[in-house]
Amino acid sequence: MFPLTEENKHVAQLLLSTGTCPRCIFRFCGVDFHAPYKRPYKELLNELQKFLETEKEELISDVPNPPPKKIRLQELEDGIDGIDNLSQNGEGRVSILEDGSIASKNSNLNVCNVCLGILQEFCEKEFIKKVCQKVEASGFEFTNLVFSVSFPPQLSVREHAAWLLVKQEMGKQNLSLGRNDIVQLKEAYKWITHPLFSEELGVPIDGKSLFEVSVIFAHPETVEDCHFLRAICPDCFKPAKNKQSVFTRMAVMKALNKIKEEDFRKQFPCPPNSPKAVCTVLEIECAHGAVFVAGRYNKYSRNLPQTPWIIDGERKLESSVEELISDHLLAVFKAESFNFSSSGREDVDVRTLGNGRPFAIELVNPHRVHFTSQEIKELQQKINNSSNKIQVRDLQLVTREAIGHMKEGEEEKTKSYSALIWTNKAIQKKDIEFLNDIKDLKIDQKTPLRVLHRRPLAVRTRIIHSMETRYVDEHHFHLYLKTQAGTYIKEFVHGDFGRTKPNIGSLMNMTADILELDVESVDVDWPPALDD
Repeated sequence: MFPLTEENKHVAQLLLSTGTCPRCIFRFCGVDFHAPYKRPYKELLNELQKFLETEKEELISDVPNPPPKKIRLQELEDGIDGIDNLSQNGEGRVSILEDGSIASKNSNLNVCNVCLGILQEFCEKEFIKKVCQKVEASGFEFTNLVFSVSFPPQLSVREHAAWLLVKQEMGKQNLSLGRNDIVQLKEAYKWITHPLFSEELGVPIDGKSLFEVSVIFAHPETVEDCHFLRAICPDCFKPAKNKQSVFTRMAVMKALNKIKEEDFRKQFPCPPNSPKAVCTVLEIECAHGAVFVAGRYNKYSRNLPQTPWIIDGERKLESSVEELISDHLLAVFKAESFNFSSSGREDVDVRTLGNGRPFAIELVNPHRVHFTSQEIKELQQKINNSSNKIQVRDLQLVTREAIGHMKEGEEEKTKSYSALIWTNKAIQKKDIEFLNDIKDLKIDQKTPLRVLHRRPLAVRTRIIHSMETRYVDEHHFHLYLKTQAGTYIKEFVHGDFGRTKPNIGSLMNMTADILELDVESVDVDWPPALDD
């Protein structure tokens, strides 16, 4: 059933005679159900031709005022002749050139003066197949997808011009047409193309999918359509660092909402002029949203930094915890890059024992994303077999939101340590036993000198929940501590030139220093423990 009614005929005739395509005519007539847009373009042209033939007959049989009738009839015939030409030449054709761009093969197409061919050639099955070929060649693993399009901003200007034209004509009949009454170009385009993409690729279109296929259109011939807006509304077009042009869609829409109708009409033709060529496809992009892998790591080396240790462009140590884990994940997930984070960090000379330290890795634009639990276990084993400096446990896929549990623990949870302490004065076992009785000791720590280059200067209050000592000899003892997360343990021992108060040295009234430090536990219940 043809979607236009008798009351739409005048608008349809007006738009067609000025160079507007059938699907855009539907949009301006408020056709908001999908089926008519999905029909093949050739069929739509034929149906529109039949629909307007009845209008032509009515014009011929209408006696009064002959001169305007002839003019109006000639306009209509010119428009229908254009339709006949396209019908005879067949549907639009597209091809992929050697440089990968997509171009039109049909030079006889009457290009729509509103959508610039978007709802003509670029809705047809042949174009969708070309896009799908690129998607399949991209190497991404996906079970659904979200499809996005980027249209040239001048389309908004042309649609505004066509809207003013139609609104003016409808006003003569005491009818109104608001901007929101027009079906959005992007909506109509998705109504047509989503089923075609889904059919061709065999997967559903899902707005929440992490896999995105985007098509970027351009139209160089009409690129200057927007320029007059900048002179009238300069405040709407401010340069942005991440934008190549000030004429973004948002800026253009802001200016169109601001400009007066009479000023617009003086600067831009209503209806808009018909272009010579359809849009070009600048780019077809495929991208997958990041996936996240979490686990816990143990570090057994006292000569291994958590992250690459590079100073002034020079690498100080050959590897790091981050690299020993992430290199394997990058390869298996076929990701472009990664971001490593953890619940706190240990110094290069500190071991992490016990159940290990929670970590998470964001894998950016991964091409492979589906793994069984057994495959993840095998990946964990591969990491563990590759180095004796670290071990990984509880490796698993997690959500972005779940990583928040790890970050919450950085300041709120407790951590346990063991340290080997040296004193400048000889000590007996009784000299250290008093430390065992101290509970919930509050200390003030000014940002340590050794990290002042990367952390702001501040005084942070931390709590030493408990201490336990084990005597070794007259200059050494083991100290076991349970502290608030974020406590600088080395500075709590030696005092950092008085920047941490109180400290072990001040409590014992002697000089103390730390020879070895181990993280015994990080009390963050994340990620969930897995059965080996």
